[in-house]
Amino acid sequence: MASTAHKRKLPEKDQFGADRPARLLAWYDRHRRALPWRPLPGEHADPYRVWLSEIMLQQTGVKTVGPYFLKFVTRWPDVAALGGASLDDVLRMWAGLGYYSRARNLHACAVAVKRDHDGVFPDSEEGLRSLPGIGPYTAAAIAAIAFDRRTMPVDGNIERVVSRLFAVEGPLPQAKPLIKQLATTLLGESRAGDEKSRAGDSAQALMDLGSSICTPKKPACALCPLNDDCAARARGDQEIFPRKAPKKTGALRRGAAFVVVSGDRLLVRTRPEKGLLGGMTEVPTSQWLAAQDDTAALQQAPVLKGLARWHRRAGLVTHVFTHFPLELVVYTSSVSARSRAPAGMRFVPIATLQGEALPNVMRKVIAHGLDI
Repeated sequence: MASTAHKRKLPEKDQFGADRPARLLAWYDRHRRALPWRPLPGEHADPYRVWLSEIMLQQTGVKTVGPYFLKFVTRWPDVAALGGASLDDVLRMWAGLGYYSRARNLHACAVAVKRDHDGVFPDSEEGLRSLPGIGPYTAAAIAAIAFDRRTMPVDGNIERVVSRLFAVEGPLPQAKPLIKQLATTLLGESRAGDEKSRAGDSAQALMDLGSSICTPKKPACALCPLNDDCAARARGDQEIFPRKAPKKTGALRRGAAFVVVSGDRLLVRTRPEKGLLGGMTEVPTSQWLAAQDDTAALQQAPVLKGLARWHRRAGLVTHVFTHFPLELVVYTSSVSARSRAPAGMRFVPIATLQGEALPNVMRKVIAHGLDI
């Protein structure tokens, strides 16, 4: 349950926080962030841009997403254009942004909207959730921001603001339903003479508040429009919220990566479409296993005619995925410029690697193997 422990009595007119939504929106109208996907005040949000930004922002920060968002809308200005692109092109454009299942879902969703909805996004949470890659949060965000549906999406910023405002004692993720319920009390009403509920503005106001003021460490409470009745601030323990259950870390996995050069070309292959880094480009690797040793990993090296021996590079390439950390030993070798790639692999010009759908871990491996 949310704590009601306030050290001082609230003003009678705000005993139940009745004016919080209005205060929040007034603050937002003065301090809203300018973001590439956010329309100017008074303009209607574009569902395509809202959807694209929300998918990109999953587990990725605003500063990182900005350039990728602009690249995508320049290349594919609407969902029909994106739905007509190939998955390979989308993965190449996405390369470096991480969490590549998002890119596959992004493409599948664009195809579905183009094919099944005449290029127009459904305007309800239920309709949006029927699309590939759109879960409860993303559906609520698009419905509120793009279609002004009276719903409250709850991202990490909003979780933090709400858990502090109401001093929610339960740890995440168990407390998520309660936090969402409390967050809905902050939905704003329409302006005078305006039928819009401003649900989208309320959500974005909380996101901005969490990003700029109610930050994870050293929140600027004196500047917060909700500071007068924030339970955590009254107690003086803002930074302990939201409470989180201990994080489980997966076991370390090990493997080897094989960097083979043929003249000015590099040996690569495409990973299976399903699974981790599905559909992305990689140099050949061994399996990634917790009990893997160097001898077993080296036995899984690709076989090429004319390849004399492998050279082990000093050091390791490390990478942390969502569910496990990874260590890769890098082996290098070279073959004739006229060599043919083994089945399921291909040689690509090193000069064009930037155009390949290389995930970050493979960019690290290639940089380590080629000294670039």
